[in-house]
Amino acid sequence: MQLPRDPSNVAHALAAAFPTRLAGDVQSVLAVMPEASSAPMMPFEVEVQDEIVAIPYRLYNEEPYANLERPLSGTQQMILHCLYSRHHDGRVRQRHLEQITASGEPWVVPFVVQLAGEYVLEILESIGRGLPGLAVPGSTQRRLYGEFIARNPAFFTRTERRVVSYWSCSYRWKYGAFGTYPGCVLLEAFRAAVMEQVGAQWPRHTPPPLADADEGPA
Repeated sequence: MQLPRDPSNVAHALAAAFPTRLAGDVQSVLAVMPEASSAPMMPFEVEVQDEIVAIPYRLYNEEPYANLERPLSGTQQMILHCLYSRHHDGRVRQRHLEQITASGEPWVVPFVVQLAGEYVLEILESIGRGLPGLAVPGSTQRRLYGEFIARNPAFFTRTERRVVSYWSCSYRWKYGAFGTYPGCVLLEAFRAAVMEQVGAQWPRHTPPPLADADEGPA
């Protein structure tokens, strides 16, 4: 679905990607962003701290000049990086992703998890490097991501299936076993986080990590 190109509607669509308490900060960010060449596309909805947000799948604004971005507050810069992690250019997505993985804000988490379900291998590797706490029981990162997944099980299921699909279609030649694919490694870390959060097993929608090269998508 493509959203209307009326600028006011585009601004509303981008503001909807964040909790309402951040509306003023989002408007400050939008004020420095160049006009989009196309409207943001295919928003997906997730729950963040009891509020539904709608995050665009792709964004078509060029990056703002550094002199315009510099005066933004820390929160506003994080909002800008989140939005540009949805950019249509994978290199832009990766560059901005690397600025948000260390954040402890719950509203940042869906932007990172969404990228784990996409096709750019370098982005998967960047997420793995940026979330070292996922491997640490009881860490803040484990709690943050585990809580988000527990609140959004259908979203995580879609993410799992997309990871398997991209591995099978594009990367099986390089990673013969699904368990060696960086996307699988991320999913296992996310699964460990949510199991620690809920204190129970979590449904799996992928081949087991030790599945051999002949095993296809679940």
